[in-house]
Amino acid sequence: MDVELRHLRAFASVARHRSFSRAAEELLITQPALSRTVAQLEGKLSVRLLDRSSRHVELTDTGAEFLVHVERVLATLDQALAVVSHRVTLRLGFSWLLPDPWTQQTVSRFEETTGATVSLTRTDDPLQALRQRVLDIAVVRGAFDAPPGARTMHLFDEPRIAVCSEHSDLNRFDHLDWTDVQHWTLVVNTVSGTTGPWSWPVDERPDRIIETANYDEWLETVAANRGIGIVPEVAQRRTQHPAVRFVPLTNAPASPVSLVHFPDAQRTLIRRFLDAAVPAAVPE
Repeated sequence: MDVELRHLRAFASVARHRSFSRAAEELLITQPALSRTVAQLEGKLSVRLLDRSSRHVELTDTGAEFLVHVERVLATLDQALAVVSHRVTLRLGFSWLLPDPWTQQTVSRFEETTGATVSLTRTDDPLQALRQRVLDIAVVRGAFDAPPGARTMHLFDEPRIAVCSEHSDLNRFDHLDWTDVQHWTLVVNTVSGTTGPWSWPVDERPDRIIETANYDEWLETVAANRGIGIVPEVAQRRTQHPAVRFVPLTNAPASPVSLVHFPDAQRTLIRRFLDAAVPAAVPE
């Protein structure tokens, strides 16, 4: 007999609720579709499982006996799936300082609802790691060119702040305006930085640029007073470096934060992760 799992779940839900409408809500399908699925099951078995003659749906004697076995089968299947799900891992990549509290809320919600585990991987170039399939999904800050075929979901925007050495002349000011950055030497993380000469019109770009290849190099270069840096405000909460200072930055455009993934990688898990990410997408 060509009986499918969807037939059994549909029948069990209707039998449990004694209602097609409530079962349809639980299964997230329309009531006509549910009725057709149960009718298909009865047709394949050549028996009547439900009595629809009364105002309330009732089980026939055969249906009641069949339900006992169906619930046992579904319970065993759910136990087997639970065992497997605890061994499934979603690889989440990032370049530096994951946004908070979004990360903690999203990972917790995802792991609780799926039973799967999130493996956090720091890499200097998350997009390259995504192309090489080292990651399943990546957190990417700033403007970027997504790999061909990849999908992007914008999460939220982070405000920016200026960073300088404790010995920098910038410490004499109570703030720095975005349009005045061009008068300072700017330290840029060319691989995963959110701010660079590309962030301004050509005639407003800083004249002096120092390039670094990752966040650690960028931070130490700023600490050595080679120039100033511009980063999302999360760095002020999370960076513990005795030689750097943070200066408020006015009139700066916000820095976008996005999730990037390929649609053919861990499709179900990624969809569940994206679902978990949306309720937590606005930082507190």
